[in-house]
Amino acid sequence: FLFTPRGFFTVQQKLISRSFSSHNPSNHNGFEGKTSFGMSIFNLSNAIMGSGILGLAYAMSNTGIILFLILLVSIAILSAYSIHLLLRSAGVVGIRAYEQLGNRAFGPPGKILAACIITIHNIGAMSSYLFIVKSELPLVIQAFLSKHENTGEWFLNGNYLIIIVSAVIILPLALMKQLGYLGYTSGFSLSCMVFFLISVIYKKFNIPCPLGDEHHNVTPIADHHTVINGTINDDFCKAKLFTTNSQTAYTIPILAFAFVCHPEVILASISQKPKCGSLFCSQRKKRMQTVANISIMAMFVMYLLTALFGYLTFFGAVESELLHTYSRVDPLDVLVLCVRLAVLVAVTLTVPVVLFPIRRALLQILFPDKPFRWSVHITIAFCLLFLVNLLVIFVPSIRDIFGLIGATSAPSLIFILPGIFYVRIVPEEQEPFLSRPKIQAACFAALGFIFMIMSLSFIIIDWVTGESRSGGGH
Repeated sequence: FLFTPRGFFTVQQKLISRSFSSHNPSNHNGFEGKTSFGMSIFNLSNAIMGSGILGLAYAMSNTGIILFLILLVSIAILSAYSIHLLLRSAGVVGIRAYEQLGNRAFGPPGKILAACIITIHNIGAMSSYLFIVKSELPLVIQAFLSKHENTGEWFLNGNYLIIIVSAVIILPLALMKQLGYLGYTSGFSLSCMVFFLISVIYKKFNIPCPLGDEHHNVTPIADHHTVINGTINDDFCKAKLFTTNSQTAYTIPILAFAFVCHPEVILASISQKPKCGSLFCSQRKKRMQTVANISIMAMFVMYLLTALFGYLTFFGAVESELLHTYSRVDPLDVLVLCVRLAVLVAVTLTVPVVLFPIRRALLQILFPDKPFRWSVHITIAFCLLFLVNLLVIFVPSIRDIFGLIGATSAPSLIFILPGIFYVRIVPEEQEPFLSRPKIQAACFAALGFIFMIMSLSFIIIDWVTGESRSGGGH
């Protein structure tokens, strides 16, 4: 057996794993062996759940219930398969970082490319979360003070508030040495979003459709509905099972980006409590795949229920940001106020989880194979938060930039890179180049290119026509 290709490969992998875990501790960077199975699920679920959940009801209004369900199921399955490719590639060579997979597949250029894509995508995600804080937190404070409009005090200024939130809440959490420690805050963040979901379901049975006439005159309606002098067409408050319009195709990439968690997968895997001797033994890989599957399934249920009940509450009147739609009913509603607060807490506690892969990517580029140093750890976190705060404060219309980032980085992280890594890294002795798994991986990467081209096309159409077609990003 030892002198067969398979036997030689097996012995080689055991030696690599043992060498990684015993003789190169500096590469661990303090991430491994501390996190329980449940905490890993909390962290990965929190990484999957993005601000796009607020726009899924709007997406359903542009696709219909059945088409939305088909798309959501398909993308959830594809995302789980993508994670399988990623873990399989990492397990082959005992690699513990997304960027190192790029290095193994294409050398230093591949490592830099993967690190840059992760950095750009996650900075965009962090900025989108802080934009929610900037826009929603002043409204929450305003409601607590029973003010019907912003009177200009400093504590109602979103720019000041995001600086305070970043310094007091986000930065201390971002300074944690291990991602596993954020499992508690991730669990609380998910609890806030569960409360948001329960409130959406409750409001479905307490808000009539159509809304009062005073709201019809200011209701922005999708282009496939008509409002004339406050009178809505007959089918406005009827659920559509299948529909298409000019905005339908633009919702597809939104749904695809809703499951981006791939930079966090390997970090979550190596931070788990060890159950076997090597870093990527089959038992650990299966366990991490189980974590990913449970997390994806949990987010699938949350996404579907939020979109369904949000859509069935407002039908054609649903806005691209669901909370804004509830505010039109009653700006000072206590439950809506609590929901706003819960969403703010959730997105705030998600920012440190998203920051960890960026820091890891920068460490891979700037300080490869160096031991953990607190000075570098703290400096990178502070600089990243400083940069993101500048973006949120000084770029008033950053939505198109985020759209461009999401259209390029998200398909790369979900589809293109995992597929290409699998084809390049898994040796031909184990799987020939024309084997079914490698052909599937290559087709998967090609699908990512199609998503990228399609997303960029719709963004360019938006720029040319001046219309806004997206319902939110990850």
